[in-house]
Amino acid sequence: MTIRTEPIPARTDLSPAPAAKSFTRPLGLALTTGTLIWAGAMFTVGNNPTDSLGRTISDLGGACFQLGLFALLAIQLRTAATGTSKVARGMLYTEHVLLAIATLWSVLHAVPSLRDEAFLVPMDVFWPLSMLGMFIIGLKILFTARWKGAARVWPAVAESWAVITVPAFAILGSPTADYIGGAHLLVGYATLGLILAARPTLTS
Repeated sequence: MTIRTEPIPARTDLSPAPAAKSFTRPLGLALTTGTLIWAGAMFTVGNNPTDSLGRTISDLGGACFQLGLFALLAIQLRTAATGTSKVARGMLYTEHVLLAIATLWSVLHAVPSLRDEAFLVPMDVFWPLSMLGMFIIGLKILFTARWKGAARVWPAVAESWAVITVPAFAILGSPTADYIGGAHLLVGYATLGLILAARPTLTS
């Protein structure tokens, strides 16, 4: 008697799409929502308002955007967007730390009585560091090519915000740079969130 053993054939009627949809869509919408709030603040009060209320609005708008970035990082971690190696995943964990300190700065700086505290000065540098980290992650996603289509390309577009707008603020100043920064947010991060929400399977 001959005994044959064969592996169980793979199911061809199943798709990773339902799992991707379950977390990618709401997190993508969270990214878009946070981005729209900060863009709205930038269009109205600017990125560096001189009055106290304007600063509070700008800081809280920035904090909403940063919370949206945490949603984006959650998608990137769950889908191993930067790769599966320790270094690739370590990039995302490092960005969590940078972004957490930057977000804490935004929240504390929004409080007028805390705005001039000395401990906020070193924390301020984590805003540009976190944005630079997002830019590096965007390039890593582009070249790793685990995400597909627009989801692969758009992180690099969105996360070029600091590379484009920081020089604009240095050269042009407000309000021109405010409009550039706000417009880039809409084209970049707000659109990226919509892409992820509409086509979650691109990250599968």
